[in-house]
Amino acid sequence: MNVSAQPQGSLAIPFDHQRLDRLMDEAGIDVIVATSKHNAQYLTGGHRADFFDYMDATGVTRYLPVFVYAKGAPEKAAYVGHRLEKFQTENNPLWTPETQTLSAGSVDAMQKAVAHMRKSGLAPKRIACEYGFLPFDAANVLRAAYPDADWVDALFVLERQRARKSPAELAKLKVASEAVLASMQAVIEGHGAGATKNDIVDALRLEEVKRGLTFEYCLITAGTSLNRAPSDQKLEQGDIMSIDSGGNYQGYIGDICRMAILGEPDAELVDYLGEIETIQRAAMKPIKAGVMGREIYAAGEPLRARSKHHNHLDFLAHGMGMVSHEGPRLTSSGPIPYPGEYADLPLEAGMVVSVETTLLHQTRGFIKLEDTVVVTETGHEIYGEGLRGWNKLGTGL
Repeated sequence: MNVSAQPQGSLAIPFDHQRLDRLMDEAGIDVIVATSKHNAQYLTGGHRADFFDYMDATGVTRYLPVFVYAKGAPEKAAYVGHRLEKFQTENNPLWTPETQTLSAGSVDAMQKAVAHMRKSGLAPKRIACEYGFLPFDAANVLRAAYPDADWVDALFVLERQRARKSPAELAKLKVASEAVLASMQAVIEGHGAGATKNDIVDALRLEEVKRGLTFEYCLITAGTSLNRAPSDQKLEQGDIMSIDSGGNYQGYIGDICRMAILGEPDAELVDYLGEIETIQRAAMKPIKAGVMGREIYAAGEPLRARSKHHNHLDFLAHGMGMVSHEGPRLTSSGPIPYPGEYADLPLEAGMVVSVETTLLHQTRGFIKLEDTVVVTETGHEIYGEGLRGWNKLGTGL
């Protein structure tokens, strides 16, 4: 059976729905229609379509999960998925009072969502949709159904909701971060002179998968090159290597960057990485619940600006979790152009911030550290703390 309903009173809602209700109320939103894979996964409590995890697969349309949530009425929530999802939901039923796994594409998925909204008596005056994740044809269906409703982007409200992670979410992030770090250590120790960047990325992929992760990406440099794409470039004696990877554990991404060298670092390299470490620690020091988000930049940016390498030194702090760059977004002037709405908001316990400092040295190469930092009531905790210095390549050969 691929239409199911939960009896009222038996709802085990997997997220803080009172918080979402408050955020919707502040924004004047009556109904959220979420259509991104990550928000559908979050709102369902972990469900993600196996068949459509990284592709659309059909060709004439796209896969579209639709999650409907009405403010103050979780008993009217619904999930609309593809017909192939019925096998997953049979094995692991969702919390939603209605679950439909009957759709084949974007238009019929939204038609089913609209039918549910009407059946539930919803007549929203303001609908929040994910503008960047809503196909034009599906948007037309929703617009035609509620022509007089105002539309707003659901991005900020849903990011605010996801920004404060639960203990269960933090546990997944910790697993992901520590598994990425352990994978990096294994790859660094197991590769030496003659290994290519492609060899190292392929090996890292296998190590992360072996530890229960889904490999997401690896940005890698070798020698003096600033090129971060995998290639057939070979490691030679004296080369440095940066390895920056994200591994996904049950929807949550561990994202870390560490350095390695084939040989011994000289005093100059030690100083460069030491300066980056100093900036990292300074930026992390003020992180604590209640501190304004801008204080992270206020602590790290002056050290970057005073460095004699400031023209080639980048500092960035950004939120992460189910998405590599999500709330809290702390600056509007970083290398990735997005609004820094959280700069003037207080950090909350459970928020997760990636702190990264990068030196793009024209003669020594690409040198970077990136850390995953969790905000706590009394301070912060770093996930995946080790391997912060110059790690020696090939020691396990």
